Amino acid sequence: MTARLRHYVCGSTSHDIGAMFHGASHGVREFPSGVFLYDGADGRRVLFDTGYATGEWHTGWRGAVYRRLLPPSVDDADDVAARLRADGIDPASVSHVVLSHLHPDHVGGVRRFPDATFILSAGHERTLSAPRLRTGVLPGLFPEWFPGASRGVLDVDAFSTVEIRGVALRVHDLFGDGSYLVVDLPGHADGHLGALIEHRVLLAGDAAWGTDLIEATEGLKTLPRLVQHDADRYAATARVLGGLVSAGIRVVCSHDPLGAKELLD
Repeated sequence: MTARLRHYVCGSTSHDIGAMFHGASHGVREFPSGVFLYDGADGRRVLFDTGYATGEWHTGWRGAVYRRLLPPSVDDADDVAARLRADGIDPASVSHVVLSHLHPDHVGGVRRFPDATFILSAGHERTLSAPRLRTGVLPGLFPEWFPGASRGVLDVDAFSTVEIRGVALRVHDLFGDGSYLVVDLPGHADGHLGALIEHRVLLAGDAAWGTDLIEATEGLKTLPRLVQHDADRYAATARVLGGLVSAGIRVVCSHDPLGAKELLD
């Protein structure tokens, strides 16, 4: 069986680029919420993020504030389980779910995978234990069973430094065979994670707003800087992404408007 990496759009939001970056022209841009499914050669299925939640959100005033700042566009067809079924994939066949971070556009479909093993960072656990408005986490989006779900929590000792085409990365080898490396990409959120697939494609989550916006990260305006967990580390991570692009690694951000579904072609 040949390994595959597929991309699904599970809702979207929109924002004015000019309000985010110094020197950028004003204009509202749509940002799709990307979900990525890895089919390993050994039959494992790993989902990276889960998109927006469909239906009603029971998230109180925090949810109202979030939706005002970053209004989601999502309907029933955008549900991650619906996307998978439309592609002939049983959601129950997903063995692992890696969460880049815990913002609503990444965790809304968690409820669809009660039998999967969730891969989190220690930073995720810290955020869940004391969610605040600034962290952008809405506890009401997580199902009641989530605290007891099967999970692997990666603390600082779980990562080791490796060199990928001359670029140093801190990684955790999820299956011990190099096929799926969970990558420490700090700055945007506490414990923000990415994933390097088959040493060919880096799923960067929200380490940048888009692959075409990696260089613009250095010019982030004051308000967007304030909502980063660590704006300086966010900028440093963007420089790492730029280095990987220059080295020939395909970098894919969660909000990239990808035309192709297959990413390992």
